[in-house]
Amino acid sequence: MVARSTFSYPMESTSSPASRRQFLKSGSIGAASLIAAPYVARGQGDASPVKVGLVGCGGRGSGAASQALNADKGAVLWSMGDAFDTQLKASLNRFEGGSKGKAGQVQVAEDRRFVGLDAFQKVIESGVDVVILATPPGFRPQHLRAAIEAGKHVFCEKPMAVDVPGVRSVMESAQMAKAKGTNLVSGFCWRYSTSRREAMDRVLGGDIGDVRSYYATYYTGPVKPMPPATARSEGISDVEWQVRNWYNFSYLGGDSLVEQAVHSVDKVSWAMGDQPPISAVANGGRTRDNNEGNIFDHFSVVYEYANGALGVLSSRQIPKCFNENADYIVGSNGRCVINGGRVALENERGKEMWRFRSSEDNDMYQEEHNTLFKAIRKGEVVNDGDWMATSTMLGILGRLAAYTGQRITWEQALQSTTDLAPDSLKMSDSFDPGSLPQPGVTKFA
Repeated sequence: MVARSTFSYPMESTSSPASRRQFLKSGSIGAASLIAAPYVARGQGDASPVKVGLVGCGGRGSGAASQALNADKGAVLWSMGDAFDTQLKASLNRFEGGSKGKAGQVQVAEDRRFVGLDAFQKVIESGVDVVILATPPGFRPQHLRAAIEAGKHVFCEKPMAVDVPGVRSVMESAQMAKAKGTNLVSGFCWRYSTSRREAMDRVLGGDIGDVRSYYATYYTGPVKPMPPATARSEGISDVEWQVRNWYNFSYLGGDSLVEQAVHSVDKVSWAMGDQPPISAVANGGRTRDNNEGNIFDHFSVVYEYANGALGVLSSRQIPKCFNENADYIVGSNGRCVINGGRVALENERGKEMWRFRSSEDNDMYQEEHNTLFKAIRKGEVVNDGDWMATSTMLGILGRLAAYTGQRITWEQALQSTTDLAPDSLKMSDSFDPGSLPQPGVTKFA
């Protein structure tokens, strides 16, 4: 059986003093940083409003904001921010279009609608209690740091960073949230699924013996395909073009392993007690034209753990292929199978020992916000920081191994200084996102 544990990251900084990812030195969270949390952190009845600020008004952000309003009858959508005016307006129109029970909960005045790459700061400063972070993940460390420093409760979508310096910053922000007593809930939604929680409780409780291997699949079609260069309007800057097509650039999305298949990586880490692996070896590449993008469309990663267990993830985003998003956990006395609606444990002979009743499952996306707002109302604290950072780091480790074609140890990966996401992008900037990595040629740094 793999024991539950928490992994702590080193807090030293290798970034420049001016970097948004500069770390506080160990023990340096002092009185000046302990800004009082919003009044709702100390527990209030449902009659008091909880003001929500949305940063990133795309489909996931709009969905998260809707779930926040569902989670608490006193929650109000107070401010919104996005890089693009058209996206903000489209999201707001959907909210104001008469969602049942939400009409009185949408209170986004015109002077609380912010557009641009600095919109996140304006949302944070608009008087909100809770901030939903749902922009492209390359911006996540900067946005999370700003929200936590301001003493806000945060719902933070996955992944939490696209590179190792970003993970270190996220971990520091999570520690700061603990010191302040503010809530930090992660968008790794499977951890909030009733069926997956019960299955993992049984796995970690030893129902299938010691975990020996975990095979996870994430086979899908293309996600947000890159349009051809001819679709780029005349005069549009590099950064605007890239942000509009963020999924296809590793500095903004982290690549398909870190952005999407990281859900499966997170479940592998969960089953392994959130212990970091020794190392990773991986394959990956691109078979389809991605125009100007620089991400892979398939990965295969093997994580090696200290107890001899192996975590294997295989992902693909190619059309007209076999699709599957499943988990096969093999133990010394049986296995756990999670495939579609089937969540079950089998003994060594393949006989089903336990099966979750699908009718009893929950809406995991909604549960994330139910948990957050319940904690706020009760004056309690939920902080997913340790394991959400570990899972993000695990995805980045796999990508580093695939990009380089080398065996990369966990300790090596922690020393990576490659900072993919610039500290201060401007929408008008020219920016070279880098070419497609080549295993055997691309160097670890």
